[in-house]
Amino acid sequence: MAKRLAALICALILTGSAQAQTSDLVSKTALRVCADPANYPMSDKEGTGFENKLADLIADRLGVPVQYTWYPMATGFIRNSLRANKCDLVTGYAQGHELVLNTNHYYTSAYTLVVPQDGPLAGVETLSDAALQDKVIGIIAGSPPATHMARNGLLLKARAYNLVVDRRHESPAIDMLDDLAAGTTDAAILWGPLAGPLVKQGYPGLKVTPLTQEDLPPRLFFRITMGVRQGEKVWQRKLNSLIRRNQAEINVLLDEAGVPLLNDMGTEPLDLSK
Repeated sequence: MAKRLAALICALILTGSAQAQTSDLVSKTALRVCADPANYPMSDKEGTGFENKLADLIADRLGVPVQYTWYPMATGFIRNSLRANKCDLVTGYAQGHELVLNTNHYYTSAYTLVVPQDGPLAGVETLSDAALQDKVIGIIAGSPPATHMARNGLLLKARAYNLVVDRRHESPAIDMLDDLAAGTTDAAILWGPLAGPLVKQGYPGLKVTPLTQEDLPPRLFFRITMGVRQGEKVWQRKLNSLIRRNQAEINVLLDEAGVPLLNDMGTEPLDLSK
């Protein structure tokens, strides 16, 4: 029994030491953010993305400046930024992803259907709608809505756009919306936090409809968190507290950017009056 107790004490000491070491990696003098330099409307080097503005808000509450490590949001992003200890925070990451330790989510959004607002598809709300049959629909290859399109027989005439790209050289979301605005395609299916802000700022003739009524998997809504290094529980809790105390201001920031905000279950628009 004495040996077991000693082993337990040693384990607790080692665990505490490991937690202290990981916590020591977080800068006390700056909010060190990992971000894509060309991922507008989320982030860019000019600081105009809504995630840039979110980082500014967090830094202001912490009383420190923002310091960026730029790396394309593609293969190796976490490994070469957060895990390499070059920064301490990713401002937007899907809940449950194993590469990071997630904070509490600060918004929920969904994939959207984008169509001409005065066209025959303006009233479509589900991918099973017969009005979509025989239409040319833009889709990011390999994204969750592609499964729903296949189930509803919409892939035969679909126009695919690349999923993983270096946004400094290729912008599939903008290409997709440009094609739709030009009439090359009839509709587009795009992640809401990309579609909403881009349409709001540059495509006044298009309508964005969140796909909240799809009952079969895969789900099309996601809760978005901030990501920190695995093991950094103290930093995570500090950010959770900041999110909770500033949620109303975060909601306004996202809404003004044009991000489609949904309730936690992704079933209806978020009531910003609450």
